[in-house]
Amino acid sequence: MDPDVRTFLEAIASSGMYPVTGDPLDIRTRYNGVPVPAIEGILRIEDIDIASDGGTLRIRVYTAVDDDHAPALLAFHGGGWVVGDLLWMEGQCRNLAKAAGCKVFSVEYRLAPEARFPAPVEDAYAALTFLADYAKRLGIDPKRIAVYGQSAGGNLAASLALLTRDRGGPALALQIPVYPVLTADFESPSYLEWGEGPGLTREQMEWYWDLYIDPVDRDDPYVSPIHAESLAGVAPALVIGAEADVLQHEGQAYAERLKADGVDVTYSMYAGMHHGFLNLTQLFPKAQAAFDEIVAALRGCFGLD
Repeated sequence: MDPDVRTFLEAIASSGMYPVTGDPLDIRTRYNGVPVPAIEGILRIEDIDIASDGGTLRIRVYTAVDDDHAPALLAFHGGGWVVGDLLWMEGQCRNLAKAAGCKVFSVEYRLAPEARFPAPVEDAYAALTFLADYAKRLGIDPKRIAVYGQSAGGNLAASLALLTRDRGGPALALQIPVYPVLTADFESPSYLEWGEGPGLTREQMEWYWDLYIDPVDRDDPYVSPIHAESLAGVAPALVIGAEADVLQHEGQAYAERLKADGVDVTYSMYAGMHHGFLNLTQLFPKAQAAFDEIVAALRGCFGLD
């Protein structure tokens, strides 16, 4: 692990700021809704509510391009399917909209344990079909929709790529799972090496999984895309991994499965970095490098470069 990363994570752990385990409602109260400073270059930020099978689903739209046929990025926050909200990705969504030249649609999907699997996956699919069905009204190009997510959001990005393939739904131009959750294998090499931290721990991941889905169902391919019979035909992928992360091995394994099944995939593992590092572009040059790699991949798939 990068020494500066270790120092940072140990300081966070000693402060008690990081969500560990406990009452999900209490953790959400403490950690959701952190305000983010405004940045230049954003024309509009607006919320829209759409119908999902669970009722109303909120999507926050970030517009940085004056274009009625813009590419679109569907974004999902992390938080183990249990915590997190739209503000968790606010800064990154603004920056991605500006740098990638697209409209970003951040989804406030339902959370466990109140809404267990498959509710968040169905919310993801509802958001994608909404973008495709109302593309003209939204001012986007339905043939240039990509999906992005971190951690549990990365799980939803990969699961959505598989689900829309299987349902014959809207095609995705690119999937970008960032240090994604992809299987409940707590004996993987990265779990054995990094399970005690610093950073995301095995105990935390077991807690998240227990709240999201029962152990007997965890091999379902829409919760663990690595276990799909085949990944052929899903969207091309950029998979971002962190070396010092319990999830590092499953991200790499997913990239290898995609390649074996004939999917165009790039796998980038950032040495010495931890789970969540991409949110710290102002602290770590490798976080900025990962952000720049994501932007380049988006602009490339959107035909902007």
